[in-house]
Amino acid sequence: MRVGRIAALALAGISFTAVANVAQAQEAAPPVAADEPAEEGQIVVLGSRIPRVQSEGPAPVTTITDQDILRNGYQSVPDVLRAITQNGGETQSQQSASGADFTPGAQQVDLRGLGPNHTLVLVNGRRIADFPLPFNGNSNFTDISNIPVGMIERVEVLSGSASAIYGSDAIAGVINFQLKTRPDGTRIDYRAGFTEHGGGSSQRLSLSTGWETGNFHGVVGVELLDQRPLWQYQRKFQDSTADGPTENSRVARRTFLRTDEDAGYIDPGASVCAGLSGLNGGTVKYAARPRYGTFGGPGYFCGSEESIAYGTMISDRRSASGYGSIGYTLNDSVEFFADIQASYSDLKLFRDVLNWSYVSPDGNEEGTFFNPNLSPDATGFGTQLDNWSRQFTPEEMGGLKNGRTRNRSFSYNITPGVKGSFAGTWSYEVALNHAEYSSRVSFPQVVISKANDFFLGRPQGIDPDSGYEIFNADVSRLYTPLTVEQYRSITTNSIYRPKSWVNNASATINTTELFRLPAGPVGFAAVVEAGNQGYDLRPDPLALEQYYVGLIDSDGAGRRQHWGVGGELRIPVFSMLTVEGAGRYDRYAFAGNSFGKFTYNVGAEFRPASSLLIRGAYGTGFRAPDLNYVFRGPGNTHPSGTDYYLCRKEFPDEDISDCTYSDEGIVSRRTGNRRLRPETSTSLNAGFVFQPSRRFDVSVDYFRVKMGNQVRDMSIDQLLRDEADCREGKTVSGSPVDGNSPTCIDAIARVDRYVGGALDGELRGVRINPINIAEETTDGIDVAAHLRLPTAGIGTFSLAAGYTYVFNHTIRQYPGDPVIDKLDYASGYYIPHEKGTASLTWEYGRLTTTLNGQRLGRLPNWAEEGYIKPSYLFNLSAQYNITDRLRLSGTVNNLFDQKPIKDPTYSSYPYYDISWFDGVGRSFYLQLTYKMGGTKL
Repeated sequence: MRVGRIAALALAGISFTAVANVAQAQEAAPPVAADEPAEEGQIVVLGSRIPRVQSEGPAPVTTITDQDILRNGYQSVPDVLRAITQNGGETQSQQSASGADFTPGAQQVDLRGLGPNHTLVLVNGRRIADFPLPFNGNSNFTDISNIPVGMIERVEVLSGSASAIYGSDAIAGVINFQLKTRPDGTRIDYRAGFTEHGGGSSQRLSLSTGWETGNFHGVVGVELLDQRPLWQYQRKFQDSTADGPTENSRVARRTFLRTDEDAGYIDPGASVCAGLSGLNGGTVKYAARPRYGTFGGPGYFCGSEESIAYGTMISDRRSASGYGSIGYTLNDSVEFFADIQASYSDLKLFRDVLNWSYVSPDGNEEGTFFNPNLSPDATGFGTQLDNWSRQFTPEEMGGLKNGRTRNRSFSYNITPGVKGSFAGTWSYEVALNHAEYSSRVSFPQVVISKANDFFLGRPQGIDPDSGYEIFNADVSRLYTPLTVEQYRSITTNSIYRPKSWVNNASATINTTELFRLPAGPVGFAAVVEAGNQGYDLRPDPLALEQYYVGLIDSDGAGRRQHWGVGGELRIPVFSMLTVEGAGRYDRYAFAGNSFGKFTYNVGAEFRPASSLLIRGAYGTGFRAPDLNYVFRGPGNTHPSGTDYYLCRKEFPDEDISDCTYSDEGIVSRRTGNRRLRPETSTSLNAGFVFQPSRRFDVSVDYFRVKMGNQVRDMSIDQLLRDEADCREGKTVSGSPVDGNSPTCIDAIARVDRYVGGALDGELRGVRINPINIAEETTDGIDVAAHLRLPTAGIGTFSLAAGYTYVFNHTIRQYPGDPVIDKLDYASGYYIPHEKGTASLTWEYGRLTTTLNGQRLGRLPNWAEEGYIKPSYLFNLSAQYNITDRLRLSGTVNNLFDQKPIKDPTYSSYPYYDISWFDGVGRSFYLQLTYKMGGTKL
């Protein structure tokens, strides 16, 4: 601890001691300065295919350079994008349970909080393959975690609908990762990192080189990463349930549990738990939960407080990434090129220990069986219905390493093509692109039949009174630790081999002077594209049936064909006014269906003075039906639901929240929908850029994005409400309902209830599929400012700041439903009103130091009854050029060792919102850079 603080203070001592409230590492390309002439040179701006002189167009583009990444302390691509203020959605954490279950190791970007599947991600302007497993088990998305941060030249972010330029998916915006393509000598970067409180150390080696030999030129690079894991138990504030903020959350986990028919705990006795005390690192003890006893008293069991923290906070990862951009100039008009990028990753994470409870042959996961060895007096209710459950401990597993999920993935993107120029002002490019992402995901599972036989023995028939299976079960089997061999005999690794791919052929032409008007030349660009896209989940076949405890997954495989054609015009109407327009038609074919979609953008730039740009744009967007939503096979999830029918029937005078059948665990059986239509959107931005000098600029832009036909799984809650109305023949308010209407027939058919036995007539599950139903709207304001102040004797100071404030973010799930304010604390959504970043840089001779600050606005608390306070995070970095070819860099991330914001209502482990916070604490990174040839550092 003392060494870490001294290092942080030492680095802070060479930094300019100023603190900024809000931060953004943005490179603004302003209008022509008032006091200095602009440098001429054509560039291509994200959001347009027409080269131009000014890099600011009708829609704002945020650019983060490789120097910004280094100076602001960003250590990975998710770090970079988390700091972007327009990235207003939750980011899947490495300790996310849903991420570990569905998409191990993958991370995403979520512009404007509209969902990661509505942001188009490009590498070198090309589409890359989706992560081969669906996000949260639902939609396809792009994984950004395997993009090598050390090879990035710049990141460009365009927010808002851009389908008229890029086609499908560009609803919330586009992010392009431009990798290094310019030959500039040979560069070697070695970075080592560690955390102050232990765990999570890392090493990264990057090597890039380039050459120009006659007509042949190229850039190649490789990046190697060795990331060690950080375990949740390595942080004291989350290493036990004793760290929970509420009394109910500070109860031990139920390592060994036995309950009766009414879920009252059956007391094992202190002596039984004492015999298990060596498990879970010697932490298993005789424990109790208030009010869980048969008669409302304490419910006793054998449990552990510390076993809650066995997961990984940072995954164990070894990866290698390679990149090459090679060209051959045939003549002044023709250049052949090939871009290749490939990544291999071997990732291991630990989500939680496995558990077992009895699963009946019909798939009932209630866990209850008839046990003639259970004394009728033991429960106090004269019943012999028994229920066992237990977790498996590291000692039984043979160590936590045997319980890890492992994802070995390989992705690559290859683009050969030809480009050049003709007729003076015309340029062209013809290219083929193939991208692929494949994984081998392995995770441990408990085999139902083997575990049932091991703990309960063979079934002895069916009890005629209760309808439950009979097991002559000896309770000592429940409370006896397993050997490693016994554990292995009832578990196995389930293996998935998912794969996704995209193929695309494209041809583009553009010119800066199609013809000339009095106000200047008219720019033009056109594109033609055709290709296909597909995925295949290739799950473990046994995971599709009732074979593993708690798992019946869905299969899915499908492909679609696509072609599109589009064009752009940039027209100088007057010397101060330029109008731009783009239109594009796309057509998709899949599953025997096809559809076409036309989208357009219009925008204007008004420059009343050389220092002022007033701009605005309006555009439409769409997303082709999600492949996973279309082709998803049947599978199960385990949400909760309220049985409104039985609540109204048996407890008509009680509030729903007090009903016995409120918020029950149910089985949701999901499948795909091959009749989905495309999602659509409109986008508006308007604002200005003001730059009175080259040393200062500020931009303010209003944005509004509205989505329609948004795909959502059918609402389980609404389905259960409809079923209750249909069975009762009336709504809660008394309005009549026709039980034979199509809505009622469908609702009753989709709700599954038990037939026979003790649970006859009770809610078992629902059957749902995705539909085009929701609409979502968000609007707000983006602000960015840059200031550069050279001084005579103490160096140059630079400030870059960015801020996003969301005015409104609403969603309506079904027509006629109330509009939900996603920014309200009781909405069920956890997105902020505001985000900001700022960086203050001091350059003095060979020394450069930057203080970066990030502000995250208030978020709803876990109980959804208020907000937690805004949070701040600071990074400090310094770079010193020892020579013109050798640089030493140091970074302190989380400079003030800020812990996650406390939420006294957050009773779910790890007791903070992992989508926005982590428990890593202060981290240190040292980087050595050596360069041979090319320009100086």
